[in-house]
Amino acid sequence: MAKIRVTKEFKFEMAHALWNYDGACKNIHGHSYKLFVTVIGEPINDISKPKNGMVIDFGDLKRIVNSSIVDKFDHAVVFSSNADTKNLPLSNQMFEKYEVLDFQPTCELMVADFAERIKPMLPTNIKLFSLKLHETATSYAEWFASDNNVLI
Repeated sequence: MAKIRVTKEFKFEMAHALWNYDGACKNIHGHSYKLFVTVIGEPINDISKPKNGMVIDFGDLKRIVNSSIVDKFDHAVVFSSNADTKNLPLSNQMFEKYEVLDFQPTCELMVADFAERIKPMLPTNIKLFSLKLHETATSYAEWFASDNNVLI
C-alpha cells in the first residue's frame, strides 16, 4: 500500500515576548498563528473498519492537536523561563492564561516543541512528517522528521 501524507491546518491567537532580545519583539505582542500538521501512513485497507481508506480521521488529528497545542496556547501569553514572571499570577485580570516555557518562545523553537508534543499522541502506525508554523502571513518555521533523524 502507498504511503500518503495528510495535512490539517489549525489557527490560534497567541502573544509572547522575547527575553533579552535586541529588537521590538522584546515587548509583549501577538500573532495570528497558523499551524499545518502533516502526518504520513498507509490508508486502512479493511472494509470492515469504519475508517477504511483513511490514513487518520481528520477529527482524530484535530483532537490530538487541539488538546496538545491549540487549547494550551490559544489566547495565552508565552514567556521564557529566563524572564521574571513571578508576579504574573497576581495580574489575573490580564494574565489569566499564560505559559512559561524552558526556552525562548520563537517561532523556530515553538515548532520544534509542538513536534515533541504531537508525536507521542499519534497512533503507532502514523508518523509525524512535518509541521509548518506561520507566525505572520509571510514568516514561518518548519520542522521535518527527516531533518531530525526521525524514521518515517
